[in-house]
Amino acid sequence: MGRQAKVILPKLQRKLEQIGENIRLARLRRRLSTTQITERAGISRNTLSAIERGKPSVTFGAYAQVLACLGLEDDLLLIAQDDELGRKLQDANLPTKARAPKRKKQIENKNV
Repeated sequence: MGRQAKVILPKLQRKLEQIGENIRLARLRRRLSTTQITERAGISRNTLSAIERGKPSVTFGAYAQVLACLGLEDDLLLIAQDDELGRKLQDANLPTKARAPKRKKQIENKNV
């Protein structure tokens, strides 16, 4: 049984390729070789190449390791930071499933 290929939407693929290109340019601006990054990030040269080409098969952790080696780990905090749709849904006050109230535990005072 082989691995089943995942379908990536073209728009998402272009964004991944742009992220890869941004990472490659950041590495080049810092004058770091692929060997230096792979050693520091603990990944293979093939993985770094896949990251810089925007391949969707690379784990998020590998992207994070490379960004950390480039000093760009804070950029990860920008992901989903501006959730415009989420805020609109929240503002619309759409009903959500209500959770059952928590049971209150009775506290027994024991005299020891």
